[in-house]
Amino acid sequence: MNFIAWMIVACEVAFWIVIILGLTIRYIFKKNRLSIFFFALTPLIDLLLLVLTSYDLYRGATATIAHGIAAIYIGVSVAYGKSMINWADSRFQYYILRKGEKPERLRGREFSLNERKNLLRHYAAFLIGGSMLGLIIYLVKDPERTASLFAVLKTWGFVLAIDTAITASYFIWPKKDKGTSKVG
Repeated sequence: MNFIAWMIVACEVAFWIVIILGLTIRYIFKKNRLSIFFFALTPLIDLLLLVLTSYDLYRGATATIAHGIAAIYIGVSVAYGKSMINWADSRFQYYILRKGEKPERLRGREFSLNERKNLLRHYAAFLIGGSMLGLIIYLVKDPERTASLFAVLKTWGFVLAIDTAITASYFIWPKKDKGTSKVG
């Protein structure tokens, strides 16, 4: 595994460590301001990955799929970051602190609307990460060195198209609400 691949793994681990620390400091130690500091570190982790990836390519490295995944990671982190923190927050409160309501599985229209929101986040992630990939391809100006980035961009576009179709299907065939029978 190359350097950038290890950095992606390290940044993902660091992201969740910072989130867990932020939640622990907020709810266990009752230090809200300090917890905000930890949550604010999450974009710095993304920035670090961006700098390391850019530097690696600037040094003349041939772009790999790992470089492309770094752009995906940054796009997803920016687009989904707040919702991931909220997801972790609700589960931390319920499962660790034993407070609040159990996070509920959505069904029916609520599920479909939530999936549409997630699809819009996916589009935002694609716009952010795809723009980064496009910019790198443009700046490097060497199709041989950036071929894997273009392949990542095409694959991600295909995945986004599939996600769009799946999300549309939830509006055509919504998940049944609790208590509704399949026989009707």
